[in-house]
Formats: sequence, C-alpha cells, structure tokens
Amino acid sequence: MKCAGTIDVRDVDESSINIDPIQVGGRLTADAMKAMIAYGDGYSVCDQCRKPFRLDYIRTPPIDQFHRDLASFVNMDTARVVPGARRGFQAVADAFISAGDPVLITALSHYTEVLAIEGRGGVIREIPKNESNIITSDLAAQKIEEVTREFRHSPTLLFLDHFDYQYGNCHEVEGIIRIAHQYDVPVLYNGAYTVGIMPVDGKKIGADFVVGSGHKSMAAPAPSGMLATTSEWAGRVFRTTGVTTDVTGRTFGIKEIGMMGCTLMGVTLMGMMASFPHVRERVNCWERELANGQKVVDALMAIEGTVIKSEYPRNHTLTRVDTTGSFDRVAQVHKKRGFFFSSALKGKGIAGIIPGATKVWKFNTYGMTGSQAEYLAAAFRDIARENGLAVTD
Repeated sequence: MKCAGTIDVRDVDESSINIDPIQVGGRLTADAMKAMIAYGDGYSVCDQCRKPFRLDYIRTPPIDQFHRDLASFVNMDTARVVPGARRGFQAVADAFISAGDPVLITALSHYTEVLAIEGRGGVIREIPKNESNIITSDLAAQKIEEVTREFRHSPTLLFLDHFDYQYGNCHEVEGIIRIAHQYDVPVLYNGAYTVGIMPVDGKKIGADFVVGSGHKSMAAPAPSGMLATTSEWAGRVFRTTGVTTDVTGRTFGIKEIGMMGCTLMGVTLMGMMASFPHVRERVNCWERELANGQKVVDALMAIEGTVIKSEYPRNHTLTRVDTTGSFDRVAQVHKKRGFFFSSALKGKGIAGIIPGATKVWKFNTYGMTGSQAEYLAAAFRDIARENGLAVTD
C-alpha cells in the first residue's frame, strides 16, 4: 500500500510490537497526529505572529505558554524548542567554546556532542568508563584534574549523558556535576533518553543546561527537541542580535543568534505541543515501565549463553544484550543464518531488531503494556526453545 507515489505506508507500530531502541519514546500520540494534519503547511504557526516577531512570543496557538511549560517541566528557568537535541548541543557549544578550548565528554557520549565541539574547534577529552560501563564521580574528578594540568586551566564545558545510548546505563550525574562546579565547569545534561519518559529535575541535578529530544523521548515528530537553562546562563546562550547592516542600516529586533531566529515552525512544534499533556503525565509511570522491561530482560537471561551487557537490575528500558553464546550459535547452522532471528520475531509480530543481528544488539521496551512485555518475554524464550537452546524456567 502506498500513501503517495512510491512512498510506502509505514505501519510498524500498528502491526507489531516495536522494540527499536531509538523509536519507542517518539511514537506520536493521536493528538499529535491530528495537530500535524491541521498545521501541515510550512509556516502554519505564523498566522498570528506579531511584534516582536519571535516564536516564543506567539500566543495563538499558545507557543509562548508552551515555552514556559517546558522550562517548568524540567525545573529550569528558561527554555527554547530546537530541531533535535543535537541543535541544543550546538547552541551551547557556540556560546561557550572557542578554538583550542578543552571540553569534556564521556567515553559513552553521543557522536552529535562530539560534532558540536569539533565545529567550534574545541579540544575533546573523554572521561573514561569503569569496568561496569559506568561514568563515576571519581573518574570525572581525575579527568578534570588531568585536563586542568594539561591546559593550565579547567575545562570550558562538560557534556554529560544521564543514560547513555550504548548501554542505557545510569551514570553518577549529580555527583559529577557537583565536582565539575567545584572547578567552575558548566555542565550540559544530555536528557535525550530521559526528558519525556521519566521525571527530570534540572536544578536538583545541578545542571546548567538540560537538553531533551522531542522525536526520541517526547512523542514528537522529527526533528524536535528542547534546550533549557538557568537565569545565570540564559543571556549568554539565548543572546540577541545587535548588528546594524552597513548599507541599509537594518536591525533585527530581538532575534536570538544561537537559535537562528526561530527554530521549529509547523508540524514539528505543533506535534510536540499536542503530545505534551500526555508526556507530562507519562513520566510519572516510570516505575511501571522499568518493571515491564525487567520482565523481558529476565526472560533473556534465562536463555543459555545470553548475557545482559547493561547494568543489572535495569534502571532504563533501553538494554544492550549479547547473544553470541545463544542465538548466534543457532545462526551458524541455520539455513537463514543470522536472519533467522529477526524472521522468527517478525513471525511473532515483533519488529525493531536489525535484520541479521544475532551477536550484540539493543532493544527498548518503553511504552509497552504489561501483557505486551509478557508476550515479548515469552517470544524470546519460545524462539530459543524452538532452536534447541536451553531455557531456565
């Protein structure tokens, strides 16, 4: 079935239990889908844009209030919508980093954080992970000391993920931020895998900046996200233009340089806004989400030769699993080779695993019902038994 021309209809979430590690937190709500239809035209949100001609001042639809609500949602002072978390990283990097400045990331940071720093000519230094793939306060302190000795001043900025994209592990963010502040290092909290799916209190954590991903964790269309900060840094990262052009003498009001004026117009913003009441409620159900994920993890652990590479018990619904000693053993002799696994899952109505992956892979159970989690757990066990693997009851 085609939705237009050669574009196939996408029905993954309607026809399957989707466990794709990056998709499940961004599933649109029904309200977001309706808003996308209503505001599909390019500059649709600009119908009522009046002086001072800036996105966060528009009252109809209530975009101005949405910005205030976003700041309150993560307990920060000021927020802006941005085209994905990566643009939030970039805005902060542009405001703080000069060529040659040392900037800290971690051994598990996302590549977009690296690109944001590289684009400014910053010198990247990584905080290593420990043997459990956790970024600790002690390791952060050691690295800050090393960098301070190397450059003869403390790092300019620290990018810190609460839960990383590789393992979904929980890192010692509050302790690390306290240490960073002792060296006067501002910290960007990467909440791409937290903001919108679990409670986040930026001030309690101690973050100077909170970045969230709309399309990853806030049930919003891509690309969308948010950047929030405190009153201490708002004037710097959201600084306004002051230029006067030489020939025409033009000025540009209060357009924000780091935001390139306005950021999200049309479906991305309206989809994000329409989902927000649901998102604000669902973060209160995080413990239920963890319980559902734990059912699936425990089922996988019951399969002979399967190793959970993420921390255990799980603190997140994103999990990394190594089935080299289980499903990959089957793949070595199966007529479909590694594709047997995704094929077997598809036959049971489960999608989201990369076809051919039988060694190390990731999955995410966010948004499942209890019965769906039980079904998924049983499906993994059944596939194992059907292919001669031992399963502990």
